[in-house]
Amino acid sequence: MALNIADLFEHAADALGDRTAVACGEREVSYRELEERTNRLAHHLAGLGVGAGDHVGLYARNSIEAVETLIASYKLRARAVNINYRYVRSELAYLISDADLVALVYDRQYAPLVADVLPGAPGVRGAVVIGDAGAAGGDAAPDDEVPGVPYDEALAGGSPERDFGPRSGDDVYLIYTGGTTGYPKGVLWRHEDIWRTLGGGIDFITGAPLADEWEQSRHGAEGGGLVKLCAAPLIHGNAQWAALAGLFAGDTIVLLPAFDAADVWRAVQRRKVNVLVIIGDAMARPLIEEFQAGGYDASSLVAVSSSAALFSPVVRDACLAALPNVVFTDAIGASETGFTGISFVSAGAQTRGGPTVTPGPHTIVINDAGRRAEPGEAGRLARGGHIPLGYYKDPAKTAAMFAEVDGERYVVPGDFAQVESDGTITLLGRGNMCVNTGGEKVFPEEVEGAIKEHPKVFDALVIGVPDERLGQRVAAIVQPRDGAELDLAELDAVVRKHVAGYKVPRTVWLTGQIGRTPSGKADYVWARRFADAKLAGAESVGSAEAEG
Repeated sequence: MALNIADLFEHAADALGDRTAVACGEREVSYRELEERTNRLAHHLAGLGVGAGDHVGLYARNSIEAVETLIASYKLRARAVNINYRYVRSELAYLISDADLVALVYDRQYAPLVADVLPGAPGVRGAVVIGDAGAAGGDAAPDDEVPGVPYDEALAGGSPERDFGPRSGDDVYLIYTGGTTGYPKGVLWRHEDIWRTLGGGIDFITGAPLADEWEQSRHGAEGGGLVKLCAAPLIHGNAQWAALAGLFAGDTIVLLPAFDAADVWRAVQRRKVNVLVIIGDAMARPLIEEFQAGGYDASSLVAVSSSAALFSPVVRDACLAALPNVVFTDAIGASETGFTGISFVSAGAQTRGGPTVTPGPHTIVINDAGRRAEPGEAGRLARGGHIPLGYYKDPAKTAAMFAEVDGERYVVPGDFAQVESDGTITLLGRGNMCVNTGGEKVFPEEVEGAIKEHPKVFDALVIGVPDERLGQRVAAIVQPRDGAELDLAELDAVVRKHVAGYKVPRTVWLTGQIGRTPSGKADYVWARRFADAKLAGAESVGSAEAEG
């Protein structure tokens, strides 16, 4: 069995030619059309010299073309590299260099930045531009200032034939992860391993492997397939693997160019979406509030899957009340681990930090002594079984990301968790974001969830800031609801109902907009910059000191 991403897609394309594969806005393509278009793009990229092991940058918002770029790269045994479309010049230049890109596929709206950066990237042999001047907006660059070949022209000149030669489960998949601090780093996986952890290659509950590489497409052909809306950008593993796994299984994948709560519900209603895939509170809260206000028809919806960010109790309970017939799940994982656990969300359940989940196969917690944690113990979350190869071009970080327990090798991404008495695992938060205040550990996500219990709070991030007496103190950046007057004493009282006194923020700053990544994950780099500016006295309005 090849167990290769491109092969798995091709099995579905062969079995489900006329079924709609991807829909984005007004456009859609069938599996047969998607197969032909990805072949054409792959041939064009091959003409640029892209081959096995080479890196193709994808610098675009969600679109049918973005999906095609992923698949076309894998058909060539190349590696698609996700590029955050919010990058400024220095960040884009860094990633193009660090990832050793040989080709770039990008949205035309980013042409000025690409034109500025590419002269300093001699390794990039060619570029393909998605969209025309009209689609890119009024400030689009003239054609002669746009580097690369127009996407439609690239497809027109490429062969539609599938003649790429055999592939392997050992081919390498690469995804860049921003993490919580510092520059992004690339995580390397074998195709088979990432499929077994995120692509549907095992039963997520039992760990039982699929019988063969045709099982997903075979089941998809026998049934009608699901309609799955991926709300996050494809530059994030959450959406990328929800889409790929769906394509392997014959589902219809619905995408939006950008996240907008009203657009999501309109797409759910129009496309009769069955499964909605989101990332935590940053998507769930505006979605459920828009649903409550908008009168949308969501009768087709059977499941909402959240992962990769905090899904706090107050938001979770609002979702359950508004959509009582929908199953909500909350999963944990990372680019370095894949799937590590899942919970079926129920009303009224309290959490200490992140979700309390049933651990997936080979998921454990490693205690301070380097052994498997027992119930009641906390430590570092770890996953064995199918695990990544390491970080791209970083042997030191690669060595640090693995540990051996009882003769088995585990990947340890840096998340802290606690083993509960019933064997479930509660995610506490990222270890490098843990606040050490007077010797006590405080995990930001737990406090963020408590802050969001206040009805006038829309969003919040929690970090540690320097404190002469405690070493660090807990600080919160809080975004009130539009038009709301937030009383900080009331906020303090609400938070104290949910967490111990030493976890209550001693410093609270108000802001009109919390910084988050395009996928909705917490942007702690932004939070640090915000806090540093406040502490330096750049702004004093909207801050308050409270006793903890």
